Amino acid sequence: MKRTLLLIALILIFACKSEFKKDVMTTENRDIHKNDVPAGPFLDSLKLGISFTPKGEYSSILDIIRTDRRYFLNLYATNSTKAVDSASRYLYSKLLNDIVPHWYGTTWDFNGHTDIPNHGEIACGYFVSTTLKHLGLNLNRYKMAQAAGLDEAKLLQPRQELKLYANLTFEQLKNKVNSVYNDGIYFVGLDNHVGYVLIKDKTLYFLHSSYCDDKVVIELAETSLCFDSNIYVFAEITTNTTLIKKWIHNERLNMSSN
Repeated sequence: MKRTLLLIALILIFACKSEFKKDVMTTENRDIHKNDVPAGPFLDSLKLGISFTPKGEYSSILDIIRTDRRYFLNLYATNSTKAVDSASRYLYSKLLNDIVPHWYGTTWDFNGHTDIPNHGEIACGYFVSTTLKHLGLNLNRYKMAQAAGLDEAKLLQPRQELKLYANLTFEQLKNKVNSVYNDGIYFVGLDNHVGYVLIKDKTLYFLHSSYCDDKVVIELAETSLCFDSNIYVFAEITTNTTLIKKWIHNERLNMSSN
């Protein structure tokens, strides 16, 4: 019990704040795992139903999202349930198919905080906070990125609604996650790393600014070197009704003091 409490406490300290794993990885392992494409060698964009290729001007995409939010706000006034359900699908598609493709291949750096995809470098926490801000969530990307993984998760969802897992094999973790979550995009905090988990047809994919590959990638979580962790904390994003309502109303997300 003491060991589990200690492990859970560690996530309050580490959130892409340590380069230890990167330092101890052998060159051989890093070369094997590194790819010239933004996705792992076994990922099929058509099967996943998402795009790996950027399209359009990035600034125009962000303008469109701001404009479209007004549509959902008007819809919410007449049919809140329809507005939330539609916004959930919209945010899922915009993040995976419009925003993130521009970020694939952006160089990872422990101190990276670029606001422009593929210009400069991006750390794991800043990749998450920046893409969420560009998706239209009203948050401070600096404060979120600099927080511990548990605190980042609490920005998106109340502490009591988060899912924390410790000392599990990947198969055990996968079964637990699939028992409580549906297909969608989730935030995940690990021992010393953060990113997104995409759940699609019971399969877990890890989308992150990778210190293993030195760039932004999407890959199977099961075979990702960076997904290895003693602790996992999950927060809902595209399946999070409360968060979606906050997006629709442009409500400010503030770091919790609890």
